[in-house]
Amino acid sequence: MDEDSRYEAVRSRDARFDGAFYFAVSTTGIYCRPSCPAVTPKRRNVRFFPTTAAAQGHGFRACRRCRPDASPGSAEWNARADVVGRAVRLIGDGVVDREGVAGLAGRLGYSARQVQRQLTAELGAGPVALARAQRAHTARVLLQTTELPVTEIAFASGFASVRQFNDTVRTVYALTPSGLRAAARRGGHRPRRAGTPTAGVPLRLAHRGPYSAAAVFDLLAHEAVPGVEEVGGPAGARVYRRTLRLPYGTGIAAVEERTAAGAPGAAHPGGWLEARLHLTDPRDLTTAVQRLRRLFDLDADPYAVDERLGADPRLAPLVAARPGLRSPGAADPDELAIRALVGRGEAERLVRAYGKALDAPCGSLTHLFPEPAVLAEAEPDGAAGPLAAALADGTVRLDAGADRDDAEAALRALPGMDAAVIAAVRTRALGDPDVAPPGEDVPDAWRPWRSYAVRHLRTARDLEYA
Repeated sequence: MDEDSRYEAVRSRDARFDGAFYFAVSTTGIYCRPSCPAVTPKRRNVRFFPTTAAAQGHGFRACRRCRPDASPGSAEWNARADVVGRAVRLIGDGVVDREGVAGLAGRLGYSARQVQRQLTAELGAGPVALARAQRAHTARVLLQTTELPVTEIAFASGFASVRQFNDTVRTVYALTPSGLRAAARRGGHRPRRAGTPTAGVPLRLAHRGPYSAAAVFDLLAHEAVPGVEEVGGPAGARVYRRTLRLPYGTGIAAVEERTAAGAPGAAHPGGWLEARLHLTDPRDLTTAVQRLRRLFDLDADPYAVDERLGADPRLAPLVAARPGLRSPGAADPDELAIRALVGRGEAERLVRAYGKALDAPCGSLTHLFPEPAVLAEAEPDGAAGPLAAALADGTVRLDAGADRDDAEAALRALPGMDAAVIAAVRTRALGDPDVAPPGEDVPDAWRPWRSYAVRHLRTARDLEYA
């Protein structure tokens, strides 16, 4: 889009572009998402930025009405396979906070200077600024949804000091941390104490456009491994719950199905999925949120996908029946790869035999899925042995910054890995939007959204034979 097109999107308050770009108003010093309900500023006073970090870096603060920092992530950076896309996904997973810019660069196979240059050129901000913007958003969520002390929130959000935390919050939101919390309470929000069985951190996981939740929850229910996952409740109001292994501790996530007007099978027209996270360490909030976003494919652009696939006569009725159908990813890529290889039944056995028991089980959720290193040592000659060993020693990398082609080549070199399993890993664990699995008639005309086309075909088949 050129700047005139972006301004037209702002003038029409077009939510399709929330997260794709941001606009700032020079006369107010505020930046917004394109759908902001405020009065449209004059064109001469508007500047455009590709990221919230770029807007903040130029001295603009976040709008309190449209909360641009909470908009859906950009579908472009989520889908791209180049170094910039991989870097953005790793930053979203908290790598800069945990390992610094040097750690990010090492994972990407570039120098820190090259990473800085490429991110600044395309996103208007380097890795430190992108991580800072993410920390500010995490801090706002914790301030407004929990009663954690402000000092604890500072370090849980990834800040190195309370002073850095205070300065950043004031710069981004034009309020002190205490003021930001007080403003939320005046607005009617009543935070509940975090860290107890009945509390946790309530979240709204934003998405753009329609979201066909029923098909996603059907798939998750079909795949659920007892002890690690469960899906309960009536159609149209189900809740998906699962355990999470995170960098600083463990977690339990719950995500609610949300449909238009409560009609089972209908796509919600836009907005968010309700979620709640119970974490043993609040520092894992950002990472846990990003992993749920990848699992539920919340940063997709359903308008672009549906426009392309809906133009095909074979897919048109399927797209019309399920607008906003997503291609789910994985909360834990290594776990997904092992499960894709061994199947649901064997995965359940592995959990019972080698899964780590939670310190505090929650209902039927009792274990974490076993780590690759544990499986490689326990059953080196088992069906998952070679894959688990390759994941454990880094021969195969499936993390948020993995190169998809390199990962596929490494998987092909392992015994027992057939084309169908590799396609599933590439689609789900690596989030590739354009995979054509063997046995499916998937023409090139459906590129670059063949993963979504396959999901349409399989969903229709599942309903036909249900």
